[in-house]
Amino acid sequence: MARRDNFLSSSELSKVHKNSKSYDFKDSLELFIDDCKLRNLRSHSIRYYSNELKVFERYLEEQDLVSDPNSVTYEIIQRNVILYMKEQGLKTVTINTRLRAIRAYFNFLYKQKHIRKNPVENIKLLKDRKNIVQTFSTEQLEHLLKQPDLRTFTGLRDYTLMLLLLETGIRVNELVGIDLSDVRLKEGAIHIRHSKTYLERIVPIQKTMREQLEKYISIRGVTECLSLFVTIDGTPLTKRQVQNRIKFYGAKAKIENVRCSPHTFRHTFARLSVQNGAGIFELQSILGHTSMEMVKVYVNLFSEDVKNKHQKFSPLRIIKTRL
Repeated sequence: MARRDNFLSSSELSKVHKNSKSYDFKDSLELFIDDCKLRNLRSHSIRYYSNELKVFERYLEEQDLVSDPNSVTYEIIQRNVILYMKEQGLKTVTINTRLRAIRAYFNFLYKQKHIRKNPVENIKLLKDRKNIVQTFSTEQLEHLLKQPDLRTFTGLRDYTLMLLLLETGIRVNELVGIDLSDVRLKEGAIHIRHSKTYLERIVPIQKTMREQLEKYISIRGVTECLSLFVTIDGTPLTKRQVQNRIKFYGAKAKIENVRCSPHTFRHTFARLSVQNGAGIFELQSILGHTSMEMVKVYVNLFSEDVKNKHQKFSPLRIIKTRL
């Protein structure tokens, strides 16, 4: 006869303690999502947690394991979740994305005393190689910006939004969250209200961008929609639509070795800004980073200072080579 688990299950505990309530996966997920809503997380973040945790449940079901949160152990997370994903050939970044959601879920349940042990207490994210930040070259940018047909509304709109991504380095969620009233042409600024960090900021724009926005806004005209960027039906342009349009233009321009996405515009803005003398504090303010970590990555990667100083201290300058 197999040895029983010394810890009582949720249903057994509920029999012992009258005030205790047993939560299965569905109920516990609902509790967690409600807490996310109470903390005013973005709808995008809530969808992420919900989707990733449902995949977690599916993993357990595929291996004939129960998804009752009190039955999940550290060993199950290690063997039946992490190793299971690795055996399926998932990339490290995908595994870590899923693990972040799983850890947030169990940490919440443990903190609220809905589970007796925290199975993710010692679970760490997998180590992953830091890839070089991809950016567009000047030539690629020129090809990309030639693709929209400026004889059409969608072409003019797409050309304008790509210029704005390059001029400001804003995120795609921030771009589609801009209302017409957020554009301050006289001041030369855009009010970013829907930021990832919940911190509103003012992003400067210069003459060329102001003039282009003025042209677009005059063609956009008056609609019931408040969004700056709209479809030909007068509805707000979505994040997915922006991503698809930039990918479409990248294919037309035959751009290779670089992902054509709004985020590549963000990285390109950072590279060009650093190379043109932008300081670390200016970059942090415009990009909307709460910490210096990513800004330092940009500076270390793209600053000409390191290259210029290396010319002075290069060891090969002080020894005789055979070439």
